[in-house]
Amino acid sequence: MKKLVTVGFGLLTLLWICSVAAPMVGAEPVNLLSLQEGALPVVIPATYSGWNAENVLDDSPASGWASETGKTKDNVFVFEMAEQAVLESFEFDNAAVDDEGASAKDVLVEVSVTSAESGFSPVLETGLADKVNQQRFAATRKSPARWVRLTVHNNYGSQGWTEIFSFRGFGEKPTATTPGNISGTYETSYSLFHIRQQGTALTGCYEYNGGLIDGAIEGRVMKLTWQESGGPDNRGPAIMVFAPDGKSFRGFYWHQYNAGEAANGNWDGTRLSANVGGCPHWSGSVGGELKKKLTAEKRARLYGILFDFNSATIRGESKPVLDEVRDLLGNEPTWNLTIEGHTDAIGSDDHNQKLSQQRADSVKQYLVAAGIGAGRLKTVGFGESKPVADNNSELGRAQNRRVELVRE
Repeated sequence: MKKLVTVGFGLLTLLWICSVAAPMVGAEPVNLLSLQEGALPVVIPATYSGWNAENVLDDSPASGWASETGKTKDNVFVFEMAEQAVLESFEFDNAAVDDEGASAKDVLVEVSVTSAESGFSPVLETGLADKVNQQRFAATRKSPARWVRLTVHNNYGSQGWTEIFSFRGFGEKPTATTPGNISGTYETSYSLFHIRQQGTALTGCYEYNGGLIDGAIEGRVMKLTWQESGGPDNRGPAIMVFAPDGKSFRGFYWHQYNAGEAANGNWDGTRLSANVGGCPHWSGSVGGELKKKLTAEKRARLYGILFDFNSATIRGESKPVLDEVRDLLGNEPTWNLTIEGHTDAIGSDDHNQKLSQQRADSVKQYLVAAGIGAGRLKTVGFGESKPVADNNSELGRAQNRRVELVRE
């Protein structure tokens, strides 16, 4: 019997830490075949229970996919990317395979801009080493892609299962298209979901166990954190990807995410109305939730602030969030705040500390220019020294890139 990769979970808890890094347009190629970039499995071969196809897109080499028992040959996946792009190289992980001979061996990668069913042309055909991570191969053809078909022809001899733990596709990140303002009420896998978009920031609630959500939207991808009643441990991240028309989304959630854990479950939704509605336990706005947290806990994470890549320049779509902070401070004239900047662990300690300080200073400068007295605001940059998640995957790193507000 195979071991189950997923971890146990309680009932939902949703609150995600927004990235404070801008999309890496023009920078190093990024993994566009990842849940974090909006890629989703749309054709899935017969699968062993719990070893789901999304595990190969979660950026973790420790969670993976396994075939249905006995179906070891010619397993075919199709993954849909959020945007059309050219994939320059592909990477595979298999080191975590623990069933002898189950590692994926011969693979074919094809791409299409037509549909998930047709128009495919080959861009890579190769053999994989047994139980080795980060096996990188250049694409033999650099063709535009929206759908990527992966055929795993065979394995290293197991008659029980074929396994693959990560499949990545690297290319320059395209400009993201958005579905428009996604504020509204949604019927979801976990009760009604009420969400308000303010700039790139998202805040909302769902009608179960005091559920709250915070985070940001980048293109068609919502990166959220969920939180329920029951204490600070009853929370975790979620990723949800909108259909191009903005009327539905597909998503996955984790409970207290650690690198290597597979998603605990699906969280899908369909738009019912543009009316946001609400819950008794939700204030209804970014500013209202900030006030609640700063009043009760004297600390709040600020979602939806984006900077130009490797820069302290605040992007225009972040300004509605900062205006909420300005209005809050205007209504609470006795409050003084410390603005903390935090980064992930990519780059040197010294660079990250300086960048986090510069970003905190940029937030202060914006608020001062908006009319808040400079003496009410302090700044400090912590760089990568205070992570809130594992830096070994993009899901964890995105949680670590953040701005926090502390009330004195």
